[in-house]
Amino acid sequence: MIKHITIVLSILLSLAFAKAVTAQYTEVELPLEHIEPRFWWSGMEHNEVEVMFHGPNIAKFDEVRSDLTILNVRKTDNPNYLFVTFDMSIEPNRYNINLCTEDCNEGDTIAIVYDLLERQQNSKERKGFDSSDAIYLIMPDRFANGDPSNDTVEGLAEKANRDFKGGRHGGDIQGIIDHLDYIDDLGATAIWSTPLLEDNDARYSYHTYAQSDLYKIDPRYGTNEDYKRLGDELHKRDMKLIMDYVTNHWGATHWMMQDLPTKTWIHQFDDNEGKDFPVAGYANSSYRQTTQMDPNVSKRDAIYAEKGWFVSTMPDINQSEPLALNYLIQNTIWWIEYAGLDGLRVDTYSYNEKEGIAKWTKAIMDEYPNFNIVGETWLHDQAQIAYWQKDSKIAAIQDYNTHLPSVMDFTLHDAIMVAFNENEQGWDKGMSKVYENFVNDFLYPDIDNILVFAGNHDTNRINGNGLYNGDLAKYKLAMTLVLTTRGIPQIYYGDEIGMGGNRDTDGDGDIRRDFPGGWNGDVVNAFDKPSKEQKAYQDFTKKLLNYRRNKEVIHNGKLLQYVPENNCYVYFRYAHEELRSTGQVGLALHESRVMIIINNNTEQVTLDLNKFAEGIDGRKKGQDILTNELFDLTKNIKVKGKTSLVIDLDHRGSGPRWF
Repeated sequence: MIKHITIVLSILLSLAFAKAVTAQYTEVELPLEHIEPRFWWSGMEHNEVEVMFHGPNIAKFDEVRSDLTILNVRKTDNPNYLFVTFDMSIEPNRYNINLCTEDCNEGDTIAIVYDLLERQQNSKERKGFDSSDAIYLIMPDRFANGDPSNDTVEGLAEKANRDFKGGRHGGDIQGIIDHLDYIDDLGATAIWSTPLLEDNDARYSYHTYAQSDLYKIDPRYGTNEDYKRLGDELHKRDMKLIMDYVTNHWGATHWMMQDLPTKTWIHQFDDNEGKDFPVAGYANSSYRQTTQMDPNVSKRDAIYAEKGWFVSTMPDINQSEPLALNYLIQNTIWWIEYAGLDGLRVDTYSYNEKEGIAKWTKAIMDEYPNFNIVGETWLHDQAQIAYWQKDSKIAAIQDYNTHLPSVMDFTLHDAIMVAFNENEQGWDKGMSKVYENFVNDFLYPDIDNILVFAGNHDTNRINGNGLYNGDLAKYKLAMTLVLTTRGIPQIYYGDEIGMGGNRDTDGDGDIRRDFPGGWNGDVVNAFDKPSKEQKAYQDFTKKLLNYRRNKEVIHNGKLLQYVPENNCYVYFRYAHEELRSTGQVGLALHESRVMIIINNNTEQVTLDLNKFAEGIDGRKKGQDILTNELFDLTKNIKVKGKTSLVIDLDHRGSGPRWF
């Protein structure tokens, strides 16, 4: 037995020191393998911090002494864990923690130095992403390889293999940092990266949704410091960083899965006992998320939807276990504070335990009241999606509130996937699908805070075969809609250069292709020297995104839409009353307005503008920001087939352009 073991845990923000500490654990074979969270901050709302100590038979160190006030000591049925809650509502400093087997004088002792850091000024008031932003979604392994030295890392199972669509290709955080100017110039204001935490699966680990360590960036992407640096570099450009967070499940290779803190840490099913992990006690999710709000649901169906595993390699976290739920809450707050995050996208939000995920969401929003979290709510009915947004009147019928600020408009995505291939309009075809989606906006408590998109890492590429088939005209129609309607637009990396891919025929890897130019030796570099075809996509996207970036009425103005005729859809964005006093000369007399025309007909249509008098509101002139063409709004407008117009109505004749 080692007498008076001393461990110094003083990480601050230095990952180099953190690595030294980790190495120390391994080198001298100390009985303490994990301390999580590794440090905390003074001045947090969450100041009763439950620190998890993990190591062989660590629970025998049942006497705890500290400069910090100890609020609770909890053992579990696993002697390798000890959970100690400390009061951290004190001044930042370095504090001592002693774990002892007896009275800390005669027995064995583990001495730990724990850092309570000073919270950054205005951290609590940080403003999350909102409808003034346009989000650029990146799958980091497939975006750019900024540091080839970390493509393959010793100790992690999967090695780099760019020839395998489902393998790791080497993209990393440095690759994203290297191309921030490209994203900024494109007109995006925020980055959502698919998860970057360690995923030690033997195959298909590149998507990183089966995480093996929640406090560690996957070394093949970089370090924790690199991730913090990404946030810092974005903030220098007045851009935002959104973390993809997974509350519902972890990976089967997570170090806890072979040594569960409690038997109830994950959901296990008795009828499958006796099988080897990870399928011991395993039952797959039914994926029937509609059971979550079904007033007539059977208990069996509710259990399998909410508590079943997403897949056999992703154990389902039991959020009704207080220790597990608090672990998730603290880990999330830790990353927000450490990396300076501006928002979260939560994977499989509606698969979580309803009560548990609501408590998790509320805890995060209590800590950061102006923050934003968007949940993946992959449902195909507006009422069912709206159920998951904060203060939903639909969910209130069941006395439920998620506290989730933002949800994803999957019904609009459903419409986009088919509408622009339907050249003839009917009651349920073409632009009628789009129009009807917005008819149901009354269901949402906060319609501006809803994510709109034409595609993401889980859906078919809009420019791929089977959808738009590389038809630039259809892409322009879809992106005009996404970037000018209500809500927060999100675009998927590569769509802006016409990147293709078909998930149905060629799997997930095909819709997650490498961005051309992100690797040394790439024949085409779409970042700097796009092909003629790529540039056509890029130029359109850049023009519209940068216009949106500076046009406040599109961020949070009201939406006025007209029933489509001849497969041509017309709508307006116009300002709320409070937007009149913007400091721009003349705008106090006129509300800011933009007229959007999407002609999904293959033929030219002529619009009688008298029908749109309410939207035009007496304007005589307007200018299409896509072509710079001036329009006389007292006359009819002819719109070419498969063409969109974004007519700024704030333009005044030949005078200054106010956009």
